[in-house]
Amino acid sequence: MALMRMAVAAVLLLDLGIRSTDLEAHYTNMGVLPLYVLFERAWNPYEFSLHTMSGLWVVQAALFGLAAAVALGLLLGWRTRLLTVVSWVLLVSVQNRNPMIVQGGDDLLRMLLFWAIFLPWGRVWSMDAQARPAPPHYSYFSAATAAYVVQIALVYVCTALLKSGPEWRSEGTAIYYALSLDQVLMPGGRLLYPHYELLKALTHLTFYLELLLPVLLFIPVATPVWRTVFVVVIWGFHLGISLTLFVGLFFIISAASVLGLLPTPVLGWLERRLGPGVQRGAGHLGRWRQSLTRWQWPLTVELRANWQPQVRRHFCLLPALRDTVLLVLLGYTIWWNLDGIARPGYTMREPLRWFGYVFRTDQHWGMFAPTVFKDDGWYILEGQTKDGRRLDLNRGGQPVTYRKPYSVVALHKNDRWRKYSENYLFVSNDWMRPYYCHYLLRRWHENPRNPPLRQLDVVYMKEVSLPHYKVRGPTREVLCSCQP
Repeated sequence: MALMRMAVAAVLLLDLGIRSTDLEAHYTNMGVLPLYVLFERAWNPYEFSLHTMSGLWVVQAALFGLAAAVALGLLLGWRTRLLTVVSWVLLVSVQNRNPMIVQGGDDLLRMLLFWAIFLPWGRVWSMDAQARPAPPHYSYFSAATAAYVVQIALVYVCTALLKSGPEWRSEGTAIYYALSLDQVLMPGGRLLYPHYELLKALTHLTFYLELLLPVLLFIPVATPVWRTVFVVVIWGFHLGISLTLFVGLFFIISAASVLGLLPTPVLGWLERRLGPGVQRGAGHLGRWRQSLTRWQWPLTVELRANWQPQVRRHFCLLPALRDTVLLVLLGYTIWWNLDGIARPGYTMREPLRWFGYVFRTDQHWGMFAPTVFKDDGWYILEGQTKDGRRLDLNRGGQPVTYRKPYSVVALHKNDRWRKYSENYLFVSNDWMRPYYCHYLLRRWHENPRNPPLRQLDVVYMKEVSLPHYKVRGPTREVLCSCQP
């Protein structure tokens, strides 16, 4: 769990670093989603966000700086529980500020922090541990650990059950269609794409792996072995996805999420291999903070039950009440995940969903579900100059060409922009379109070296993927036009 804490904190810092490169575009009133538009079009009245207190970039920068400082403190294990709560609040806040760039990995990261509030992941390998004696044993069991394990299982079981389309269940063409999406295709995917029969086999393997692999988490016999198998397979699974499809930080978040499942022998091996080196590094940092040299290094970490007599002596009403509340929350989370899986009569009614909206325990693991998009394409930001030239702002102002670029995914700065462009296509989100168009115009004209534009067209070159490597299209669709 301590290893997972440090990995999650590192992911938070990485996520903040990526988000900060688009501070103005995604989080201020000068960007693609001003506050008044957010509240009018994309706001849930149960949600909260500190980032909505102002549309100025300096306020957003201050909040980003605070979040980075808190994440660094969490990484070092200083006042761990408090900083876990603060990190969770700031993460929910920044996600609520711009829901149009949120993806599945954000949901998982948010839920990891939520359950970690109740986990002792700062008990070892932390600055907090320096003033406390080493724990008598490293086994720990509570409702929080049960919730954490079940949450990991829900991610994979639910995404499999939501894959109800024939492309997943019978035809076996889902991965073929996924790799036909040039806007997410990575080099590894190009190598696999020509092998149609292999893609069919990988489709069925992916479906049953997601559906059945979580069973390993609940086998009561040889638990360390099965959990090690689960972690290794999940790492390999997400590594394969990251090499073939552009999924942003999702594969890193998923890899970090299962670190808490590593069993005793693996942690013992890691301690023997990595512990001395990290402690030596901490010794160098001791010039700044001597306490770092006294981190406690556990020999074993487990998540299964091991009720010792000394634990019973400390039993009191408060832990029992906490565990009862957590079990209720776990049941609530499982019930929420029935959406799209169970019959409508068994799903949660809207009046009961307020808690999920407030604390952002809402979740939906519909990755490439119920089926894979067939519509693909690429953007051309077609600007018309006053002297009649047509320039593509998406390619740095080069002359417009309708030829398909070799790498469509390279047109996106990062996965946040890729997700934004995906949401930009939906008819239900047509309200987004003029704000993006005017943002692009303003940024273009801020550079005096750029020729003035009299009009900008946000063009989508749409092509539809068909079976057996056939494609319909492309067709030119003007999503939005705007003038200075």
